[in-house]
Amino acid sequence: MKYESTRGNIKNVSFCDAVRTGICPDGGLFIPMEDVKIDSLDLSEICAMNYTNLACEIINCYTDDLTEEQVRECVENAYNSGKFPLDNPAPVKILSSNLSVLELWHGPTCAFKDMALQLLPQFLSKAIEKNDNNKEMIILTATSGDTGKAALDGFKDVPGIRVIVFYPEEGVSEVQKAQMVTQEGDNVTVIAVKGNFDDAQTGVKKIFADREYAQILSINGYCLSSANSINWGRLLPQIVYYFHAYTALINSGEIKIGERVNFVVPTGNFGDILAGFYAMKMGLPINRLICAANSNNVVSEFMRTGTYDKNRKFVTTNSPAMDILISSNLERLLFEMSGKDSEKISDWMKSLSELGTYTIDKKTHVNINHLFWSSWSSDQETLAIIKNIYDDYDYLIDTHTAVGISVYDKYVISTGDMTKTIAISTASPFKFNTSVAQSILNKEDIEWKTEFEILDILSQKTGQEIPIPLRGLKEKEVLHKTVCEIDEMKAQVSKYLF
Repeated sequence: MKYESTRGNIKNVSFCDAVRTGICPDGGLFIPMEDVKIDSLDLSEICAMNYTNLACEIINCYTDDLTEEQVRECVENAYNSGKFPLDNPAPVKILSSNLSVLELWHGPTCAFKDMALQLLPQFLSKAIEKNDNNKEMIILTATSGDTGKAALDGFKDVPGIRVIVFYPEEGVSEVQKAQMVTQEGDNVTVIAVKGNFDDAQTGVKKIFADREYAQILSINGYCLSSANSINWGRLLPQIVYYFHAYTALINSGEIKIGERVNFVVPTGNFGDILAGFYAMKMGLPINRLICAANSNNVVSEFMRTGTYDKNRKFVTTNSPAMDILISSNLERLLFEMSGKDSEKISDWMKSLSELGTYTIDKKTHVNINHLFWSSWSSDQETLAIIKNIYDDYDYLIDTHTAVGISVYDKYVISTGDMTKTIAISTASPFKFNTSVAQSILNKEDIEWKTEFEILDILSQKTGQEIPIPLRGLKEKEVLHKTVCEIDEMKAQVSKYLF
């Protein structure tokens, strides 16, 4: 398997080089040059696999320069090292005859990013071994809350790699912030940006696109890579859990092999749902991918109109990991849906950069809407869904998962489609405990309480244990205190490295 850029200027790149580079030098994103297909026999065999074996099976389809033994070593180091439940890192909870939930938050940071960001450092270590330039890898990433902590934890003290995480100063929850600023490790630093996530992400992209700065880094023995989902090595592991969820329904007797299902995915940077698209391309029987947005509904509006327009007010919501106006991974979908027309992609992305908007052609728009359906959920609707799910099923969900289920309800009302659906649950409810508590507890239970106090209250009232990674956060020492302006981000990178 070789990789190419969505912008058309780079082709025939190996898996390890694509992972090591992160973003293409022409500004595009790496895409597999060939399709991978499975059939019903493959699905039958997959049903008997545990998560580790399934991950090896899927990942081997997309690697050209790692042996099967090397892939297995990467996967076992990620999932069998005690950071996930050994029996099943991603359990499926069946709520009703039509709706199940895939829980992706049982890793070390209580968010779905762990499923990929425990594996990406393993890929990068192999890529570094294969690279002869002896340069230190600098992982540079922007986060809306979860990617940052997951990257910090995954790359902590990995030889030959340093990690720099930028996050919006006021755009993450207190728990998310505490997880990042208390992060230990000799090779990590965390910097707050006076702006929103899009500001931080744009700043990181500018650093990657600065060729003169790349030369300065190279001369000093450094090379840049990314832990965001723009890195194919981050996106690939996410394909695995779509197959895992499907086979879980087969093994529980909920569906038969070949029966189609829907997936509903809370969506910010479009990486998680894009992994579902690649699972569908491989042959997983998916009927519809339901794209759930919050009040920053730029993607759902795009899917309805064919026009992407980020020129709107940025809204801070109770699902902060989705507070994004530039969904970077959408570029990969546009490339696939336009017939791999890199010229169109380049024009659209140029328009987005210069004008903040672009409009795709009708055929590409039709192709997208054939596979995807999208809507959005307000903060009030999100809180109502948390209460409804708790009241009806005695099951606790976080705000992002609630956005997904809220939009799923709208999908059923709009289409009448009763296909069995799997909701992607992206974070522990305790990670966004204030909003969850507001939904299901009395006002006087949490009034004037801090987010850390509410952790304990929510646990006591519901009888559910606080996940181990979230316990004792308040008492941990703050190790990272730097705050910078948007235009100071590159200077902060230099300050840390030189």
